[in-house]
Amino acid sequence: MTLEKILRSQGFGSRKQCRQLIWNEQVSVAGRLITDADEDLPCAGLVFSVDGKEWTFRQQLYIGLHKPPDYECSRKPSHHPGILTLLPQEYVNRNIQPVGRLDHDTTGLLLLSDDGGFIHAQSSPKRHVRKTYEATLFEAVTPQLIAQLQEGVKLIDEDKPIAAQVRMLDTHLLELSIDQGKYHQVKRMLAAAGNHCVSLRRSAIGKLTLDSLGLPMGQWCHLEPGQLAQLV
Repeated sequence: MTLEKILRSQGFGSRKQCRQLIWNEQVSVAGRLITDADEDLPCAGLVFSVDGKEWTFRQQLYIGLHKPPDYECSRKPSHHPGILTLLPQEYVNRNIQPVGRLDHDTTGLLLLSDDGGFIHAQSSPKRHVRKTYEATLFEAVTPQLIAQLQEGVKLIDEDKPIAAQVRMLDTHLLELSIDQGKYHQVKRMLAAAGNHCVSLRRSAIGKLTLDSLGLPMGQWCHLEPGQLAQLV
């Protein structure tokens, strides 16, 4: 692929903008400045630099992010900053988007990608991808609460969603897994069971845990094939 097309595919702008970067001697590969926009380069494993910043060629983006509170999972946020402001502009240019959504006040593991097939597969209710949350409750956790969530609680105009797994982590801290992901589902289930969710953190998607990524809040990382395989 020509260097100009590589830069365009990686979100560095239009054809004209990418050619200008090259002509201005802002792009190098393996320490060699390249000024020919039409020079062909192998994409596999390609590492290049733009203005001294190193980039790795990625055909598709698969990102794991530790979402902070008060960020909206939308490309057009209305009341809070958008989650995409935490990513490089080049990734935003590639039309990366959140895989599903977390409420603005919910924290934890969030996936983002520019791969439409991946987004659809992860979001499809038919796949029943399990998502695990840690909920801090207003009232103490009781055996009755756990039993209700395991048996299913009635939500308005909906079937009774059942928690795939529930366990008590502390007096007011509950771990709850669901495989449906309806609107505000965890908060609504807890309210229907007679308690109230004070704060909510998504700790895992499938077998991929936020702790295993070691991300401080607000930070992100590329997900490698082994990590993507855990999203089941």
